[in-house]
Formats: sequence, structure tokens, C-alpha cells
Amino acid sequence: GKPVRDGGRHPDSGGKPSLALVYQAVQALYHDPNPAGKERASVWLGELQRSMYAWEISDQLLQLKQDVESCYFAAQTMKVKIQTSFYELPPETHNSLRDSLLTHIQNLKDLSPIIVTQLALAIADLALQMASWKGCVHTLIEKYNNDISSMPFLIEILTVLPEEVHSRSLRIGANRRTEIIEDLAYYSSTVVTLLTTCVQKTGNDEKMLIKVFRCLGSWFNLGVLDSNFMASNQLLMVLFQVLQRDETSTNLHEAASDCVCSALYAIENVETNMALALQLFQGVLTLETAYHMAVAREDLDKVLNYCRIFTELCETFLETTVRSPGQGMGDLRTLELLLICAGHPQYEVVEISFNFWYRLGEHLYKINDAALHTIFRPYIQRLLHCLARHCQLDPDHEGIPEDTDDFGEFRMRVSDLVKDVIFLVGSMECFSQLYSTLKEGNPPWEVTEAVLFIMAAIAKSVDPENNSTLSEVLQQVVLLPENVHMAVRYTSIELVGEMSEVVDRNPRFLDPVLNYLMKGLREKPLASAAAKAIHNICSVCRDHMAQHFQGLLDIARSLDSFALSTEAAVGLLKGTALVLARLPLEKIAECLSDLCAVQVMALKKLLAEQSRNGKSADPTVWLDRLAVIFRHTNPIVENGQTHPCQKVIQEIWPVLSETLNTHQADNRIVERCCRCLRFAVRCVGKGSASLLQPLVTQMVSVYQVYPHSCFLYLGSILVDEYGMEEGCRQGLLDMLQALCMPTFQLLEQPNGLRNHPDTVDDLFRLATRFVQRSPVTLLSSSIIVHIIQCAIAATSLDHRDANCSVMKFVRDLIHTGVANDHEEDFEVRKQLIGQAMEQHGQQLVTQLMHSCCFCLPPYTLPDVAEVLWEVMMFDRPTFCRWLENALKGLPKETSGGAVTVTHKQLTDFHKQVTSAEECKQVCWAIREFTRLYR
Repeated sequence: GKPVRDGGRHPDSGGKPSLALVYQAVQALYHDPNPAGKERASVWLGELQRSMYAWEISDQLLQLKQDVESCYFAAQTMKVKIQTSFYELPPETHNSLRDSLLTHIQNLKDLSPIIVTQLALAIADLALQMASWKGCVHTLIEKYNNDISSMPFLIEILTVLPEEVHSRSLRIGANRRTEIIEDLAYYSSTVVTLLTTCVQKTGNDEKMLIKVFRCLGSWFNLGVLDSNFMASNQLLMVLFQVLQRDETSTNLHEAASDCVCSALYAIENVETNMALALQLFQGVLTLETAYHMAVAREDLDKVLNYCRIFTELCETFLETTVRSPGQGMGDLRTLELLLICAGHPQYEVVEISFNFWYRLGEHLYKINDAALHTIFRPYIQRLLHCLARHCQLDPDHEGIPEDTDDFGEFRMRVSDLVKDVIFLVGSMECFSQLYSTLKEGNPPWEVTEAVLFIMAAIAKSVDPENNSTLSEVLQQVVLLPENVHMAVRYTSIELVGEMSEVVDRNPRFLDPVLNYLMKGLREKPLASAAAKAIHNICSVCRDHMAQHFQGLLDIARSLDSFALSTEAAVGLLKGTALVLARLPLEKIAECLSDLCAVQVMALKKLLAEQSRNGKSADPTVWLDRLAVIFRHTNPIVENGQTHPCQKVIQEIWPVLSETLNTHQADNRIVERCCRCLRFAVRCVGKGSASLLQPLVTQMVSVYQVYPHSCFLYLGSILVDEYGMEEGCRQGLLDMLQALCMPTFQLLEQPNGLRNHPDTVDDLFRLATRFVQRSPVTLLSSSIIVHIIQCAIAATSLDHRDANCSVMKFVRDLIHTGVANDHEEDFEVRKQLIGQAMEQHGQQLVTQLMHSCCFCLPPYTLPDVAEVLWEVMMFDRPTFCRWLENALKGLPKETSGGAVTVTHKQLTDFHKQVTSAEECKQVCWAIREFTRLYR
């Protein structure tokens, strides 16, 4: 093949590899028995794909057609190159690229369907980017529609083309996308006619029918089919015939179901698509018999397909059903179909419809019309009845319910759905009904367990005031004998935990409830559930629990004698700390010391072992337990009183300090140490002043060797607590400067920002705290220039937390010069921000515009808008100039020759932003504008 594709620009360093070498690598990738060989081949081929030679080499491989593997690699390379590196090709090569791809797909059409798909994607992605290829759908149909052997690949191209219009990897921009969608809408009936003819010609060829349905679905999904044209189209009849026929194969059934679901989704706006809506509505209602047939044949795949179709029908006609229930297309038979599916023994079937029931509940909740509730209530009651049955464990199930397997996750989703729709039935009525099934009958254990499970889901939404049923349930549950099934006891413990409000209103139940939970705590399978319930009761009944503090302390002292999960143990300590904070102040210090003693002893023991035999054991369990104690011991301390926890924390510091030193190389353990210290500092606030000096010294010295980002986070906590204290400001600034040096070294490495998003996040958290607590200290320092430079570079970082942190820093920084809070330092701040803006303003605005057009996902745009808004608030005339310069630097057209942005769109955007009267107008303008580059 002659090297037409290589525009001769930027030649690659290594030189072009021979085809023999490429074959060898492809063979190794697929057939090398040694994983390391496979990996080497994969890396080498990845580099080849990124090089300029990839165009020519993949073209040659496709011409030679040596084997499936090399052709697949070449086809996939073509697709990737066109998606990501189309700009490498000079415009004059676009036509020859198109022609050779069409030749390849024709020559390779019988080699393998996956190769055809890759080439079809390559052709579609080329057509979307190549502005000079006008009316591509028309030219393709003209070229191939008379040759039945070309049909499969023609339909494949026509299937992927609409799918690629909204592809994330092609940044074709809103202008080009609109142009393409209009173009596809114009030719859509030609495509449907082609598909119809194809079905007539090939009749019962199943593979062909599957292709036709996939293609039709793809055009429905793009939303460009004319609904009146489709309503009377023969393909619709064929679809429903296929779904009604009992002998339809699984694959064809799935393709037809997907297509009907796409059609239903496409007519979401029923009013504007009346004719098609009616056809689909009536068509789906005819499938009830076919559903029963599939159930009788135990064909779960088909049953699931029908349920998807019924659910999609209900979703599409949701508004109609709520607006005119029982009339026309608001016919309630649609809900009957879903309830028939809910009656299927396999829980996977009912699960498909959950989103619909949730949306129905949301709609009815918003409208809040009693008459409507009455119409829909019986349906929800029947649904709840089915759900309770689906939640039953197998009668031969042993032990507690699993909550991590598929069925356990299903039960969690049931619990969420029940919480969302219970208002339609009434929590109290439902709770009472469920309870009476237990009280009056003597159901098998698995029924009892499922009923208790649903009761636990709604217990919190029942009003606990003077509620005799709730009291009775609580009394009965704590009397459950120990010989009932383990799963029943487990779920009854969960129910008790959910009823802590009732305990709070009726303190007489506290003793029996705690006794019941203590029994559970001593049994391995029930221990974690019981701990969680005790934690709930401590949180809700803090005052009543104070008299039981000694009991909690006893449990905490021997925590490890119970078979608790890490999470449950921490939860119990949290509950204990919450109650501890309600004790009289003079008691707190001693009790806190007691509560911490166990963990401190354990840490000391680990350190002693370490110094004896040099082996280091993991201290995180103890650090996490201390952290939770400090985090939730928050007594009310009057001004002038010494914080009762201060003394305890001072006593514990040496152990924490030594633990930190011992494990300084281990990021996970250091993170847990810092977390523990953070809650200790937060717990006593200014009372931790004596720790400030030694803590900062240690943080800085370890950070020089091991730059763990959690030290920056801890630093931000210290600035937050002490930054307002005149005497601490210089020390904190020294800390910031000492931490910045290694940080900048780390971030200035190649890809430094991308590889260390946590460091970026925590650095700017620290800098933001400084801006909030002591802006003048920071702004007058020499480090500020470097921090601003780093922030500007980091605005393009596509990482949710890191980017948010950077934007918040820049926004708050400029805001200190905008907000006149009548503090005496406002003029100084304004002047310092003025100097910073003079130095960095243009660069900041240019970088922000570039980032939001090319680097950042849409959810970050409100943050960008806030920064631009603050810059504009600080100095509108200068900002107008900066924005104009930034816009001049943006590219105006794509490498495929399409217009990205018109002059008018640029001037309109500039005007919208600079004349905005509130920040959200800036945000809307940026949203619209950046679509031109997506």
C-alpha cells in the first residue's frame, strides 16, 4: 500500500516497524502462553497505535487479510485513530481514507462479524467528523442496496452511525452534531424503507431480522424517526408478530424486545406522537398471552424480556396514567401487567419494574391528591404483598440472612422501595396488618422473618407518639424465645434497632430491650446486628442511656471478646461516646480516660513488641477506635471551662506520636494516625494548644521524607482551629511553606498533577483554610505566587474532589478582595488581590476557558462559573478584556473541516457573561458555550 495516509508530520522516534514484527506482536498478544510475553506485546502494540505509522500499517494489514487476529487489530486501530487522532491527517487524505475503508469492509465482510463492527465504527466516526462527506447515508445506500451480500455490513454501518452521534470519544461539537442529526432525520425514512425491503427479501433469515431490529432500535434511540410514518409501517407489525410467536428464538426475541423498548422510550412525549403511541400501546397489550406461554415453558429469558417491555410501557405512559387513570392510554391494565410479573416466582422479574413503581410513588407524592391515592392504593397494596413474599428466605436456609449476595442486595432494594411508596398505603395500617399476620396465624419461620423484615423497613415512618401497636410489637419481640430460627432473631434485632424512637418515648422498655440485645451480642452470628441496634438506641436515647453508661463501658472494655465486624465495633464505641458526652462534666474526663485506656494499652503493646523484635503489627484498628471516640465525645462546654477531654488527649499524644514515627513510611497507617489526631484536635479545639508545636514539627519532618497528603489535610484542620489566633499565624505560615516545598516537587514531575489528585485536593484545602482564617498573612507571603501558579495549572485536572478544591481556593481567594465585610484589613486585602490579579488574571481566565472547553466534564462548570464571576466582580472592565483575549485563542473549526464556533456565537457568549447580573447566568452561558466543543 502506498503511504497516502502519512502527512509526513511529526515522524516518530523509533522509525516504522516492519509488518513481520507487527504480526509477531499480534500473535504473541493472542497466543503467547507466557503472561509476561502477552503484556509486552500489548504495551508495544499500544505504542504503535499511538504513533503516526499506525494509519499506514493498519491499512496494509487489512489489505493483506492474513488472519482474523491481525485484521481485528488493524480494524480496531483504524477506529481508535479516527476517534482520537483524526487531526493527524491532512484534509486532502480524507477521501482516500474513506474509499479504502469501504473497500476493506467489503473485502472482509465474511471474515468475522467483530471485524465488520470495528470497521463500521471507523466509517461512522469518519463520516461524523468529515464535513466534506455530504449525505453519507444516501451515498452508502445508493452504493450497496442492490447487492444482498453487502446488506449485513451496510446495516451495521447504519446501526452504529446514530449511536456514535453522542459518543463521548468524538468531540464533534454542538454545531456539527445538530447538522448531522438534521441530516439523519432527513434520510431516516429512506433507511426504514431499506430495512423493510430487506425483511421482504430475506424473509425468515433470523440473523438478518436481528440486524434489522438492532438498526431500527438505534434510529429510534436517536429520536429522528417520523412517528406518523412509523405508525403505519410494516416493520412494527413484524416486531409484534415475532414477540407473539411461541417459537421465536432467544436471540431474536431479545433483539425485538430491545427494539420495542427503544420505540417506547422514543415516544416519551406521548402528545406529539399520538398515532405511534397508540400502535405501541395496543401492540404491547397483545403480549400478555405470550408472557403466560413463556412462564408455562419456564423460559426465564423471554419472561424477563416481556417484563422489560411492560415496564417501559408503564414508564412511557406514566403521566397519562396519573392524569387520566382508566381512560384511553391511561388504562390501568398496564399496571395489571406489572403485577402479573410481580407474581412470578423469580425475584429478578419483579426487580425490573422497581424504577417505575418508585417514579409512580414520586409523582403521586408531588400531586398529593387523595382521590388519586385511592385509585392507586390497591395496586401498591398488591405490590407490597408480592414483595413480602419475594423477600422470604428458602425454608431450608440455615443461619442469618446473607446481605452481600444477589438476593441480599435485592432485599435491600425492596426495603428502599417500600420506604418510598408506603405513604400511599399508610405506614401505620401496613405495620398493623403485618403484625396481625404474625399474631393471629402461626406462620412458618421464613414467613415470619420476611414480615419482620418489611416491618423493619417501615418502622421509622410510623408515628411513635402514644402508639399502642408499636409498644406491643416491641414487647413481643423482646420476648422471642432463643430457640426460634437464627434468621428470625437476626431480623427481629434489626427491627428493634429501627424502633429506637419508641424506646425513647417509653423509657420503661429500655431495660428489657437492652437485655434482649445483650443476649444477641453474646452470640457470634447475631453480635454485629445487636451492636448496630445498641448504637442506634444510644444515638436516639442519649439521655435515658446515661444511667446505663457503666454497662456500655463494660462492653467497650471487653470489645474483642464479642464476635464483631470492625464496623460494628466502631459503631458501639460511637454509641458509647454519644452517651458519654451527656454525663456531668466532672465525670467525663475519668470515663473518657477509661474508654480510651483499652486502645492506648493495645498501641503501647504493639510499640513495645516492635522495639523488642522489630516486627511491626498493624495499629489501624485501635487508631480507628480512638478516632471514633474523639469524634463523638462532644460535651457542651461553657466559655472559660476547661474542656474535660483536654487532659486525656495530652496523655495520649506521646503514644500517637510514636506510632506515627514507627509507621511513617506506610501511607494507610499514617492516614489513620492523622485522622485520629484530626478528631482529637476538633474535639478539644483551642484546648489542644500544647500539642501544636510538637505536632507541626513532627508533621513537617516526616513530610520531607514521605509526602503523605493527609499531613496537608491535618494542616488545614490546624489552620481552621488556630488561624484566627494572632500568636499562631506566623507558625502556621512557616508550616505551610515547609509543606509546600516537597509538594511542589511532587506536582512538578511529568503528569504530577494527574498522578497525585489527593495531594492537589489537600494542598488547596489547606490554602483555602488560610484564605478563610488569615488572608493577609497568606497574601503578603512569598509562597502565594507559587500557590496561585499551581492552582492555574491544576484547573484543567479532571478529578472531582481535586478540581472542586482548586476552584474553591481561587474563588475564595478573589472573594476576599470583593467582599467588604467592614473588617479593618479589607483595604489591604483588596490591594493585595489587585496585585495578584494584575500578575495572573489573564492567564487564569485563558486557562479556565481552555479547561472547560477541552478538559473538564459538565458537572464542574458551576465551579468554573463562580470563579469567573468573582474575577468579574473584582474588576468588570478588565475582565471583559481578559475574556475577549481568551476567546480569541480558541480554535474555530475542527480537523474535519466543520465549523466549531461562529463569530456570532463567540460575541453572544462574551456579551452574556460580561453583562450577567448573577452567577447562575454565567453558569448557563458556559454550559451552552462548552457544548460547542463537546
